[in-house]
Amino acid sequence: MFPMKSKFTLRIDTELLKKFRNIAGYNGRSANCEMEVLIRKYVAAFEKRHGSV
Repeated sequence: MFPMKSKFTLRIDTELLKKFRNIAGYNGRSANCEMEVLIRKYVAAFEKRHGSV
């Protein structure tokens, strides 16, 4: 069974989003998937320093 996915709205500068989408494409991901990968890395680094949240 797949984990439930939540929606999240992000307000971001248009030019920054354009660059982010280019980077995501370079990595072979959608912008959404790229964001999820980055958030997972950020959470893992935080939990390594501070313990599970």
